Amino acid sequence: MAFSSYKTIGEVLKAFQVIYTEANFIGKAEFNVSDYFREDLDTMMRDGVVDNSEFSICENLIYPVLKEVWKCYRSQFILWGHHSLNYDEKLSGFPEYILAKKSPLGKVVFDKPYFILVEAKQDNFETGWAQCLAEMIAAQRLNGELKIVIFGIVSNGDRWQFGKLENEIFTRNITFYTIQEIDKLFAAVNYIFQQCELQLNNLVAA
Repeated sequence: MAFSSYKTIGEVLKAFQVIYTEANFIGKAEFNVSDYFREDLDTMMRDGVVDNSEFSICENLIYPVLKEVWKCYRSQFILWGHHSLNYDEKLSGFPEYILAKKSPLGKVVFDKPYFILVEAKQDNFETGWAQCLAEMIAAQRLNGELKIVIFGIVSNGDRWQFGKLENEIFTRNITFYTIQEIDKLFAAVNYIFQQCELQLNNLVAA
């Protein structure tokens, strides 16, 4: 089944025997949002059409935020857009965005471990999380014996929700973030990137 075949998070939990919990796990990781970014976003929100489709949401609202944070971590990670992720016939498809380790063979090589999966949905967060969790499970299995916490983000451009998959336990962050409170949103995204960096450094040191 393609990731898009999953419609409810309960369906995914049952299919792959994952335990669901809720908790606030996002820590503090302040991020300095540039004036240029603020002005550009304000222009797009005021005068542009930013949320008429999932593609539009990705291009205008989700990717700009992810890219701005990723630039601080680009020496170690690649942010892939709409790249295929295939584990088996039940877990395959094209997540909106994937954060993966930068390959020593160069930036064009899609290399594990995979750390963050991002799914865009216009407003159906239930379906968004079903698909995102399936993508997180695929990433976890593709990572093999590497015991890495996989993070997930589901967003409609305005509201951003976060989750993590650690072993067989999926935790959804209770607090969500909005693009109207941009400093809090960037701090949350930056925290996720920091956790990925820590995990990667621990793998290298091991």
